[in-house]
Amino acid sequence: MSGLSITALHAEHGRSEVLAGIELSVEDGALACVLGPSGCGKSTLLRVIAGFHSATRGRVALGERVLDDGRRRLPAERRRIGYVPQDGALFPHLTVAGNIGFGLPRGERRERVAELLDLIGLTGLGDRHPHQLSGGQQQRVALARALAPAPELLLLDEPFAALDAALRTELRTEVAATLRRAGATAILVTHDQEEAFSFADTIAVMRAGRIVQQAPPQELYREPADAGVARFLGEANLLPARLDGVKADTAFGTLPLTAATSSDRDLVMLRPRQLRLSTAPATGIGTVRARVVRRLFRGHDWRIELATEGHHDLPERLIAYTDGASFETGAHVYVEIHGPAHPLGDADRGFS
Repeated sequence: MSGLSITALHAEHGRSEVLAGIELSVEDGALACVLGPSGCGKSTLLRVIAGFHSATRGRVALGERVLDDGRRRLPAERRRIGYVPQDGALFPHLTVAGNIGFGLPRGERRERVAELLDLIGLTGLGDRHPHQLSGGQQQRVALARALAPAPELLLLDEPFAALDAALRTELRTEVAATLRRAGATAILVTHDQEEAFSFADTIAVMRAGRIVQQAPPQELYREPADAGVARFLGEANLLPARLDGVKADTAFGTLPLTAATSSDRDLVMLRPRQLRLSTAPATGIGTVRARVVRRLFRGHDWRIELATEGHHDLPERLIAYTDGASFETGAHVYVEIHGPAHPLGDADRGFS
């Protein structure tokens, strides 16, 4: 197959296991993201792929080439993999053009540098030095330098982490567009869920040295593998339920499920956007009366925290997001559910 394929990958730091059986695949030309909290092994995984850290066992292959199988390890300089670190690591004494063209054959340098300056939107700035550029421009130069030798795979190790929020959003959008124009295969590692959702075609959620779920962003958000993944990807309402094939009996009544499931699970998830609030009883699926205990205006919407007084089959708090009426603190409202509930696995698994 083309693209990256990782099977049963293990790696250690000293005697401590950091990667504990990683399974990951990235198709040729896809933008992927490895998403997880600090300390879960994301950067170690990237370093094993790049050739900076050895696997203890398992297999890493790029196309038909085996890069590491725990016994034989292809040197980093022969892997045709580009790497963009957090700080860009530009050479301060070289110009922008010098940084981008570093290591390229002299005869190809001028044409390739001009092509990449145009690709990253910095045409005309080739003679500047890194200190004359903004943080976002420096990261774009680091990206161009990594793309210059036409690698088969590009690795990005939280390259936007040091930027302010507005610039981070703008730059990751530009970088994703640049990579798509270049037809590059890339893997971004991050702990930022919004960054992962906006950047990637496929997201692999990592927990304690393992990939616990890999899927396209929308599928991952709507259909997480377990309660830990559900909460890590955003706020979630977890409800006790009795499952029967394609429906769940809950305190809200009978809700459809995202997919048929076995009856051994007793928990379903509803995202906050699925809770619709009103001041009068609704006529849809069984409604529940709740009290507004906290509200937060977030510019683009309101976050409403609700107390489910007297409902023993519901959590003490529910979270809803609304675009319109803010509903006053202390007010009683009716909660109606829209869309299917998602059945979850182990409710106790989380991220630390």
